[in-house]
Order: sequence, then C-alpha cells, then structure tokens
Amino acid sequence: MNDVQDPSGPVRVLLVDDDPMVRAGLTMMLSGTDQLVVVAQAGDGAEVPDLVNRHRPDVVLMDIRMPRMDGLAATERLRATPDPPEVIILTTFDADQHVLRALRAGAAGFLLKDTPPEEIVTAVSRVARGQPVLSPSVTRRLMARVAESDRDDRRGVAEGRLALLTERERDIAIRVGEGMSNAEIGRAVYLSVPTVKTHISRILTKLDLNNRVQIALLVHDAYDS
Repeated sequence: MNDVQDPSGPVRVLLVDDDPMVRAGLTMMLSGTDQLVVVAQAGDGAEVPDLVNRHRPDVVLMDIRMPRMDGLAATERLRATPDPPEVIILTTFDADQHVLRALRAGAAGFLLKDTPPEEIVTAVSRVARGQPVLSPSVTRRLMARVAESDRDDRRGVAEGRLALLTERERDIAIRVGEGMSNAEIGRAVYLSVPTVKTHISRILTKLDLNNRVQIALLVHDAYDS
C-alpha cells in the first residue's frame, strides 16, 4: 500500500458492531457530512468479507467484541486479502493488547467509541488517505503494553527484518518508530519531505508492511530493552 492515497469522492465506510444502537448512532453521525458515506453495516466479523466484496468500502470501522467472529480475527482475515480496505478498530483503552494484535495485522489505527463526531470524521478521512490515526504518545503507550513473554523471539525476528534495509532506510524507520512526522524526519536527516515519503514507501515494500504504524511496532520489537 502507498504511504498516501487520494480517494475521489466521499470515503466509503463499512460499520461493523454487534450493537444496533451503536451502528445507528455512528450512521447518523457519519451521514451528517459530505466527506463520508456509510455503504453497509454488519453485526459480526463473519459478515465482513461478503460485504466488502459487494460494497467495496474504503474504510472499515471494526468493533472488537462480537459473538461469532471478533473484530481481531476479521481484521486479520481481511487484511490478508488482495487490495483490502483500511481498518480502524473501535475500542477502549482497556483493550490495549487487542489493539496491538490488530495493528500487527494491518489495522491503520483505532478510535475510542466516545470520540467526538468531528474527530471520527477526520480520522476516517485521514486513514482513507493512508495516514494512520495513532498519535505518537498513544503509539508509545500501546507498544509499552506488549506482553513480555515472547519479547526475545520478536526482537530476533525484527532485527533480521530491519537488516534488509539500507543504513538510510533503517535510520528513517527508527525515526518513524519514535513518532516523528515526515517533515520532522526530513529536518533531522536533511532530506525533502517527498524524499522521505519515497524512503518510507521502499521500507513498506521491502518489509511487506501496510503502514507506518507497523514500521513503528517492528522498530519497537527490535530496539526496546
């Protein structure tokens, strides 16, 4: 996936939540803007593949806890398909470990269910353009909650994958892991923003990753003590 995508027309959204009231509230809220259009709804993760094939959404707003297939399994399955839509997980802070699993599967970020409407609209629009919706502080908070049990195994795998990068690419990847924006990276390493974007696109391709959040998680696995 490219680091930046420019969708034409309103962003097409699929809502996935087992609570009809939540779906109704989100639909009413998102329908109040010409930036987004809700093309379909699902009450369970098992319904997602068929609805994605039929309606071709740009972004899926995915709840975690659902009866037959939860949002984590649905995200993993969806992101493993060719040209999948972006996924935003609907969650609360007490589900940090679940969110990390979703991010590793390729979700572009998460939203709390009590996020103000205008922020949800902005977040969905950003994700549709290829911009993850995780602030650096939240990224660090989530990564700090990774379970310790398999840390050494993850470190070895992550170090091996980062070794595939050139020295310049590895330096940029580390700065992505520190939560720096493209402009901040450019100033730090004396490169233009377009050149930084090119390097990040190459990193994503070389490491077979979906977005810069996954770069940050890989860097965390490799270098966190």
